[in-house]
Formats: sequence, C-alpha cells, structure tokens
Amino acid sequence: MNPMDLLKNFQNLQSRMSSMQDRLKSVVVTGTAGGDMVRVELTGQMVVRSVSISPEAVDPGDIPMLQDLVRAALSDALAKLKEKMREQMADITGGMDLPTELLGL
Repeated sequence: MNPMDLLKNFQNLQSRMSSMQDRLKSVVVTGTAGGDMVRVELTGQMVVRSVSISPEAVDPGDIPMLQDLVRAALSDALAKLKEKMREQMADITGGMDLPTELLGL
C-alpha cells in the first residue's frame, strides 16, 4: 500500500472519530436494576446525569442491597453505552472491530 494513501486514510479516520465523539455528547442511556426500581442515566461522555431510586427499593435495614442495585444499574448503563459506542465505531471503520478505548472516553 502507498504510504501516502495510508496517511490519508488515517487522517480521515481521525476526523470521523472526532465527529463520533461530538455525536456521543448527545447520547444518553438509562441503566436499570431491581425491576426499574433503580435507574441511572449516563451520557455518552460517561457522566452520570441522574440517579432515581423508588421508595420501594429503600429498606433502612438493608443498605447493602440498595448499594448493589445502584451498582447494577450503573453497570447496565455502561454496557448500553459501550454497545452504542461499538455501533458508532463500526459505522466509522466500515465494520473493523477496533477497541472503544480509541475514543479517549
């Protein structure tokens, strides 16, 4: 392959990745746990936007369970965000399976 073509393709990929990072700013995913008793909204930049806890999930005698539900909801939101990132990466790279860490997020 011509080195100039390789450089051009790399620059094009960088531009598309920058564009994807901009698009991710508008992405919001919701993770849930405990049958939707705990909900976590996460932005495409991995910022927790909100946490919602149903009164039914709050048992003062069982704080560890509530902590587990919050952790599970956050993990669910992160998994959904990673899937959206993979979809965006596939669009940019034409299906090449590159790690999401390349996004710098």
